[in-house]
Amino acid sequence: MTKMRIGAAVLAAGLFLGGSAMAQDVLRHKNPNSDFPIAQAVEVPAGKTTVYVSGAVPSVVDEKAEKGSLAAYGNTKTQTESVLKSIEKTLDGLGLKMGDVVKMQVFLVGDPDKGGKMDFGGFMEGYVQFFGTKEQPNLPARSVMQVAGLVAPGWLVEIEVTAVRP
Repeated sequence: MTKMRIGAAVLAAGLFLGGSAMAQDVLRHKNPNSDFPIAQAVEVPAGKTTVYVSGAVPSVVDEKAEKGSLAAYGNTKTQTESVLKSIEKTLDGLGLKMGDVVKMQVFLVGDPDKGGKMDFGGFMEGYVQFFGTKEQPNLPARSVMQVAGLVAPGWLVEIEVTAVRP
């Protein structure tokens, strides 16, 4: 009887630990038949700590340009790079990396140089430097939307992310 109890306890512990170890991984579902650098969906196992990072906005890239102007912050690509570097720094301060990002919401303002339409191509040029690379292959679920405006007139990009502690 004792051997059966020990055996059952070992089996239960093995199932618990094995299931727990397997459940620790964030599961990223790729888009079928696509190499587009976003996840179709991301599953976060129960018990993980979720970190919501507030929207980040671009830094000034040209101090000589008129304050609050588009020239002060750069085009969509430049602003995207600036915003993602800011997010990377914030995550680092929290002990996280860009690969821990599971969800991203992107707000783009229409670019006056593009007839008032968002510069999705410029955004993607900046984005692919941080996601879907050989060094950082983890892709977040992501939404990109055009908005009428952001707080500063020269801002074309604001990004907020959700990350999960590894």
